[in-house]
Amino acid sequence: MDLHLHGKRALVTGSSSGIGAEIARMLASEGAKVVVHGRDKTRARAVAQRIESAGGQAFVALGDLNSEAGAATVVETAQQAFGGVDILVNNVGGSASVAHLSWFDAPLEEWAENYQHNVLVAVRLVKALVPAMRERGWGRVIQISSRNAISPHVQFGGYGAAKAGLNNFTLSLSKALSGTGVTSNGIMPGLIDTPQLDSWFLQIAEKHAGTQDPKDGRQYVLKNIVHQTVDRLGEPKDIAAAVCYLASPLSDFMTGTTFRIDGGSTPTV
Repeated sequence: MDLHLHGKRALVTGSSSGIGAEIARMLASEGAKVVVHGRDKTRARAVAQRIESAGGQAFVALGDLNSEAGAATVVETAQQAFGGVDILVNNVGGSASVAHLSWFDAPLEEWAENYQHNVLVAVRLVKALVPAMRERGWGRVIQISSRNAISPHVQFGGYGAAKAGLNNFTLSLSKALSGTGVTSNGIMPGLIDTPQLDSWFLQIAEKHAGTQDPKDGRQYVLKNIVHQTVDRLGEPKDIAAAVCYLASPLSDFMTGTTFRIDGGSTPTV
């Protein structure tokens, strides 16, 4: 299927590794010009080179989106790279939480950090890049949320609450963009198998399987922790494929929606 993304210009935040890197790669494979963002020049450049080696177009923007100055640098670089941004994928985020034995143990500062990392960075980029989309009469804003937004783990209360805020922001933005040709949608991934989880899988293997093989940890997680109805863990490509559709002109009739891609692990209708 042709997603009609040839020539579209995309900024994917947090795309120097993991889910973001695969989103950037897949958008480029569909013909989009992609700005790869990260804080580590070597990792971001490696993603861009992989895209270019496959025949795509990529540019690197470096900066910490948690600061006004860092965000301004990323926005300026992205706009100059290809003359503007048509597709904004707010993938940067993650948990500022540590596992607490009690919900009441988490300090207020941790809640604030989670909100900053997952909501305010997205708001900052929307304010900087979406007005130009609105003037052109077309654009896409896509938030990468989490299933924790609607089925939170009690040990990470601040993270789930921040992602719930991101879902609310996605819907409210869609209403603010009514009739402009710019849509706002989101995706809630479940557990996605990325290199960042390897150390956790190793800990699980050592504790529950008596081995030092992360594969054993993966199998234990799949069978005993995530409780999915799909018999494999998620992969970055599962999220990237959905992002490509939401970024496409074919998704014109979708806005204000945040949907789950979680292998059936969230117990909700």
